Amino acid sequence: MSALTLGSLFDGIGVFPLAASRCGIRPLWASEIEKAPVSITRRHFPDMTHLGDITKLDGGAIPPVHILTFGSPCQNLSQIGRREGLTGAKSSLFFQAIRIISEMREATNHLFPVIAVWENVMGAFSSNDRMDFRAVLSAFTDAEVPMPPSGRWGNAGMVRGRCPDIAWRLMDAQYWAEPRLARRQRIFLVADFGGRRTPEILFKPRPMRSLSQTGADRGLSPAPGDRGSFLDPGGRIPVVRPFQCYRMRTAAKERSREVFQNSFGLSTGPFPTLLAGGVSPFAFWYEDDPANGCVRFPTELESERLMGLPEGWTKYSADGTEISPTNRYKALGNAIALPCADYIMAGIREAITRE
Repeated sequence: MSALTLGSLFDGIGVFPLAASRCGIRPLWASEIEKAPVSITRRHFPDMTHLGDITKLDGGAIPPVHILTFGSPCQNLSQIGRREGLTGAKSSLFFQAIRIISEMREATNHLFPVIAVWENVMGAFSSNDRMDFRAVLSAFTDAEVPMPPSGRWGNAGMVRGRCPDIAWRLMDAQYWAEPRLARRQRIFLVADFGGRRTPEILFKPRPMRSLSQTGADRGLSPAPGDRGSFLDPGGRIPVVRPFQCYRMRTAAKERSREVFQNSFGLSTGPFPTLLAGGVSPFAFWYEDDPANGCVRFPTELESERLMGLPEGWTKYSADGTEISPTNRYKALGNAIALPCADYIMAGIREAITRE
């Protein structure tokens, strides 16, 4: 078989291409319209073609690829958004990706893509009275997919008996790397147009790739250590806890010391999900000096580490100028956690090359 290739729609900062390249898969092209993410990926993947606006693409005219990935906009599906669902202006772009897949398969006599991967927020299970996820499954299979008897979508499932073979799984990034990353619950759906390999790709146990390896193959520093190490304690014992602002505000109104103390999460708890609209603070102090502790936001570098990305992945544009902190935070808040993408790309490569 010729070298496996990947195309990435709604590419963002190139996490799927990064995971693919780490598994020996060649990123061939990407589609993204945000200027800062495009410039970041141009720096890291100078040979990857950028195709621009997805709505202007013809799937039959662009280079065919073995693997097509897309994390379509989630704003209308997210539980923190207005929840217009797949009819919303942003999330309806999902159907543009389905159109491109269909056009590519028609133009290649149904040979490409072999695998498609869709990623989105957990809210897609419940938006529009749970009908949006049903619409996603029906769009992939070109058939009416019934609701499950329970009326709720499970965190993992399959649709079999048609082409493509489909499986999905809810993955939380905090459990997919050692040390733990930020909490990030995302649906990953795999559609196999060439066989029935989705269970192997999405459910087969595989070793987690060490974060110490994430930057070495691209000349970047790795994402190291745990919370203590990324705060560089200099030998002193740090205490790092998530901080819940809404409880602090309640404590201030009620003048309650107990409620304020409850604003501090457990030291074993995960960092909150990084959001495109803003990052969540955390509390930090040294064990021998709690009085001089502070509540602060993670830096851009720390946010990269919390996503399992190489240090400095979002720091520079293609021409070497620095990306603004605002654009870096936004890009990271929209990104995919690298260890989850790693797991899926490793499964795809293993399944396809074995045959």
